[in-house]
Amino acid sequence: MARQPAKTLWYDRLRYVFLEFCVEESMDVKVDLDDYKVTFSCKNADGVEMYNEIQFYARVNSKDSQNKRSGRSITLFVRKWKDKVPWPRLTKEEFKPGWLSVDFDNWRDWEGDEEVEAAMVEQYAELMQKVTTKGPPPAMDDLDFTTQVVSCCPAKLSIETGGKKQTLHGFDVILEDTILFPEGGGQPDDRGFINDIPVLRVTRQGPGALHFIQTALEPGSKVQLVLDWDRRFDHMQQHSGQHLITALADQMFGFKTTSWDLGRQRSAIELDTSSVTADQVAALEQSVNDKIRARLPVVVRELVVGDPEIQMVRSRGLPEDHTGPVRIISIEGIDANMCCGTHVSNLSDLQVIKLLGTEKGKRNKTNLVFLAGNRVLKALERSYSTEKAMTTLLKNGPEEHVEAVKRLQNSMKQLQKNNLNLLRDLAVLTAQSFKSNLAQVPVFVLHRKEGDSEFMNIIANEIGTDETLLFLSVGDEKAAGLFLLTGPPETVEQLGPRVAELLEGKGSGKHGRYQGKATRMSRRAEVEALLQEYTSEQSTEQ
Repeated sequence: MARQPAKTLWYDRLRYVFLEFCVEESMDVKVDLDDYKVTFSCKNADGVEMYNEIQFYARVNSKDSQNKRSGRSITLFVRKWKDKVPWPRLTKEEFKPGWLSVDFDNWRDWEGDEEVEAAMVEQYAELMQKVTTKGPPPAMDDLDFTTQVVSCCPAKLSIETGGKKQTLHGFDVILEDTILFPEGGGQPDDRGFINDIPVLRVTRQGPGALHFIQTALEPGSKVQLVLDWDRRFDHMQQHSGQHLITALADQMFGFKTTSWDLGRQRSAIELDTSSVTADQVAALEQSVNDKIRARLPVVVRELVVGDPEIQMVRSRGLPEDHTGPVRIISIEGIDANMCCGTHVSNLSDLQVIKLLGTEKGKRNKTNLVFLAGNRVLKALERSYSTEKAMTTLLKNGPEEHVEAVKRLQNSMKQLQKNNLNLLRDLAVLTAQSFKSNLAQVPVFVLHRKEGDSEFMNIIANEIGTDETLLFLSVGDEKAAGLFLLTGPPETVEQLGPRVAELLEGKGSGKHGRYQGKATRMSRRAEVEALLQEYTSEQSTEQ
């Protein structure tokens, strides 16, 4: 029997999104709706099956949504999770799979349409009274889950934020059951909420899971779990994408996967080969996306330990503390792999995979870097935003950006070279000016924002005296910089560490020179006062 996409019209309103599946004389109508997607199927008068699966642009309230059937269509009334929030498009994705037919010319925005909305309230209320009774959403897609607290124990969690490590105090909670995936199998853990309390980490403990939260819960109490679906679906796309790439890399080129890493922005598969050519990467990417377009099912099966079929699947072995059945993830006709992670149910949910290229790995291996699904769209959006900004700054088209940047780099190098030459000349002139001054002072202090260590050393070398104490510094006066103290060796040896301490920096010295880095150049005045006081005391003693 042929299966065809059902043409879908949709309308955006203040509180609802209305979907109309246009099928005359429909039969065997089935509408499965949860908070993030709807799956629709039916047969038309000719017996042809119609089908749509739509991931919504934003979360909806599935428990306050209904559908009704008429002679020419099936209408779905989807209640928005947040009222008065416009939907610029029906689904999360800018690019729709070919099997999803949506007429976007029929979209209407609610903004500026409040009067029409108010006038239709009674009509909507009447329609809601006539619609069919909605059953519960499918259990496997239900993102809200009620369970019971088994235990709650004090615990600590080490995290890193902005490059800084910190320890959080909280509680490890064990639940009777959970929908949050604990870290394992190369896949990061889920996030979500327990009774609106954020779950900051989920780790495996034998057959169970520890949920780290910062509010205590009473053992035996009922709690509701809510899953962070966006994070979960991203991990599902990357993990299933890894299985597909791994299987085809082995089939096509004999490259075995030894490990993989699901990163925050990109993922990498470690292949047991010293090199992968650009042609091999291109062929692999083409094959991977061909399988996605073929919409091959991804099936999860559980086998008992000892089942002979387990020996036939790809595996790196079971953990030592494994209990219960063995979980097998199969991609129809391509791969069967032992895996505990979360996966999509069909390769079409991956949307697209982009192989970014290879990097040299450890122990003579190669890392294959990739993006799957929504990450490809986000990367494209970032690249396009960068391209627009570069076009504005460089005042030319994208195809000319590289050459324009090369010209700027060459100009910058020439300017830096000219600047260094000028600084050297200025250092020599500064030193000569000091030497020509008959009334030389016992302490010479000079600061220059644009200088460097070479600038200071040239001045010190040109003056070349052990009688005058020189304090030279460069850098931003309100930030960090460099300093040089030179003069009588005994004086420099004694004052150098004190100067560094005043500037909250570090330094070292020998042969009458002490130099280093300063974190508070604004305290130069205190250093100058120290040097003046010291030289005055020495003059008095003499």
